[in-house]
Amino acid sequence: MVLGCVPGLAAVLALVLCARGVERAATAGLAVRPVPRAAHPHAAHPAARPRIVPRSAWLTGAAQGTRPPPRYDDKVVAVFVHHTDSPNGYDCADAPRVIRHLYAGQTSSRHWDDIGYNFLVDRCGTIYEGRAGGVDRPVTGAHTQGFNHRTAGIAALGTFTAGVPVPQPMIDAIAALAAWKLGMAGVDPRATVRLTSSNSHSRYAAGATATLPALAGHKDGYMTSCPGAALSARLPEIRDRAARLQGRTLTGSP
Repeated sequence: MVLGCVPGLAAVLALVLCARGVERAATAGLAVRPVPRAAHPHAAHPAARPRIVPRSAWLTGAAQGTRPPPRYDDKVVAVFVHHTDSPNGYDCADAPRVIRHLYAGQTSSRHWDDIGYNFLVDRCGTIYEGRAGGVDRPVTGAHTQGFNHRTAGIAALGTFTAGVPVPQPMIDAIAALAAWKLGMAGVDPRATVRLTSSNSHSRYAAGATATLPALAGHKDGYMTSCPGAALSARLPEIRDRAARLQGRTLTGSP
């Protein structure tokens, strides 16, 4: 039986490694700041938007529950890559069901208002919309404690610890998604960015400014092994591929 598809406590246990580093995006003192859909800056190095399967493919009807309005930042300047720490042997046709159970583990057992990740990618390279609010908008996620603002969380469905192969379609899809999201703000995926920590449970005290990769692993912002040693080792390749998709040359410094 696939643990990611087991309801209740088992589903939550399958998320422990990454979920410990997640915080709610619903920060009480922050107002909702709508961002017009057409308000993206004209970046010097845009990338094409990849195909993204909408939430309606995995979440329908009463399962959606009642959510507060989405929260937004001004733009996305970094992405954090995660793994869901769930089994790898799923059929890609079952990915919506796996995501639905991840959602249930976070909203029912942990009482969050929505799934924390902005996007999820299966082993066949299919990209799914995660957190509600619009895939082309800077939705504040709940994926990397201390660094949910001005970032997007991309979760790879599976567990990618040392020695576990990471499917190439998944690598390609993460790169395409990161290239597109960072391209909206003109950010080079190989660059570093300055982010302000909002929570002292991260690697940085609340209010501290951290210099982090624009395309980072979860462990760069939080004390965790996520996204696993195998996927972490592929991040340089993902950065280079994303930069190429933005039309950048790979010689010299970002």
